[in-house]
Amino acid sequence: MVTQRSHSLSHTLNTLRADRSWRQRFASLAIASAVALSTGTAIAQQPGAAAMAQRVAAIEAKQNARPQTAADFYQRGVTRYEQGNVIGAIADFNQAIARDPDNADAYYNRGVAHVAQGDFVDAIADFTQAINLNPEDVDAYTNRGLARAAQGDYTGAIADYSIAIERNPDDAIAYYNRGLARADQGDLSGAITDFTEAIKRTPDDANIYNSRGFAQYLRGDLDGAIADYSQAIERNPQDAIAYNNRGLAYASRGDLREATIDFGQALALNPDNVEAYTNRGNARAAQDNWEGAIADYSRAIELDPEYGFAYGNRGLVYRDLERYEEALADLNQAIELGVQELTPLRDEIQRLLGRP
Repeated sequence: MVTQRSHSLSHTLNTLRADRSWRQRFASLAIASAVALSTGTAIAQQPGAAAMAQRVAAIEAKQNARPQTAADFYQRGVTRYEQGNVIGAIADFNQAIARDPDNADAYYNRGVAHVAQGDFVDAIADFTQAINLNPEDVDAYTNRGLARAAQGDYTGAIADYSIAIERNPDDAIAYYNRGLARADQGDLSGAITDFTEAIKRTPDDANIYNSRGFAQYLRGDLDGAIADYSQAIERNPQDAIAYNNRGLAYASRGDLREATIDFGQALALNPDNVEAYTNRGNARAAQDNWEGAIADYSRAIELDPEYGFAYGNRGLVYRDLERYEEALADLNQAIELGVQELTPLRDEIQRLLGRP
């Protein structure tokens, strides 16, 4: 009984890893402009809508007055990107490059725009050309690494981040993203080392503590994981992911009361968190709080009717309560949704009910 629930708890963590625990990599993409070149942390602060409209109007007025130049197209491309007009931005960067093929920033920005479209192949080609024209552009290496990682080329991504670090040893983002790529390769020790270097350079970034905590968890260092999640929460008390992940570490350490509290806090911050409901249900079931567990699994199913592990875990509780008809229905649903390891248990319940 407990073994089955522990397996489901582990699977929930794996789901979190893929979808929620690791910060979205493209949060660090930057766009260069003639006004301000970001250093890879984010797009430069956007002006208000009125100011952007004035910029576009001024550029268009200038272009109507005389033939369009590479600089005109470049500036309009930057403005269009900031306004969310990615297709228009790419068209303008195309024109800028046609008129000035040695403009590294135009290639770089077009690469960023391609990323916004999910076109990583063309993004990599543009970042590569930007690097060919300006080999010292740290952001181009970092963002090419991001695009490569998005395609699953973690070796190529690590190589790019390493060059960025070599050129700028204070680049916390490059360390952080290299840590993510190493974690994706299964190199948890290397990932933790990189996250630690990133923390030295940006000690107030809750995301990095959260990622290092998760790597510590996967390596089996539960105390280290809890310490890191606590640091993340201290820096960002609204971080539902950190509460959920710390709850998982507490549960794995056997501290079920603390785990239940953390899952509850994660749900207070994000009431639609399917994983937190499932995890709290697991913790409640392990404490023989059957009705609380059923309520949590049922809420998880309401939020995500395709989440097989919530059905499976609720079915296990029904089995323990000898509510075999309900158990059988839930286990059948879980198996239909892909949780095949519950098949022997389902078959056992069918025999108990005298069914073939």
